Amino acid sequence: MPVNIDIINQRFPLFSEPELKQEIAEKGICKKISKSDSLLDVGSYIKSIPLVLNGKIKVFREDEEANELLLYYLYPGEACAVSLVCTMGNKKSKVKAVALEDSEIVMIPVDLMEHFIRNYRSWYQFVIRTYNDRIDELLETIDSIAFHKMDERLVEYLEKATEATGSNIIKGTHQTIAYELNTSREVVSRLLKQLEKKGLVKLSRNQIELIE
Repeated sequence: MPVNIDIINQRFPLFSEPELKQEIAEKGICKKISKSDSLLDVGSYIKSIPLVLNGKIKVFREDEEANELLLYYLYPGEACAVSLVCTMGNKKSKVKAVALEDSEIVMIPVDLMEHFIRNYRSWYQFVIRTYNDRIDELLETIDSIAFHKMDERLVEYLEKATEATGSNIIKGTHQTIAYELNTSREVVSRLLKQLEKKGLVKLSRNQIELIE
């Protein structure tokens, strides 16, 4: 599917060179991904760099028992730092990426990476900003695991979820939240009930309302 250059302009305003945007439109491959579809998998070589146009992608680690540790989300206008690193080093992916909702991405062939970095300063700046943003998020994740109690991590999770969607309603099961916080459903349910008693959240079926 061809890439609409207008949406490139909207989602990636940092790309200042018209030639860069034209190359992305001509050489990138627009791809639609359904909810729950996998974008990256552990052990796979990455052949293209995904740029997110619409939707939401979850990037996470997973152990042998399918327990998950959330690393970060990808939103429109962003790229996956792990895929950038793996393509430049020709390394296998050590993370998984799954669409949390129906999404649309532009796949940039890896053989264009060196060309883009060499010829387009705004692409280079975009890559550096992507690294910086992801490193900051990973440090926040490490701090949360190392220094925060589970109830604090849960509140942080809910606050980030509402910030990401612009709504104080978080849709999803307690089990989904447990996977992303690398804990049990029972712990999440117990802590949510405690937060509800404190008037911080309102619980209903597959939905949590964060009270401001």
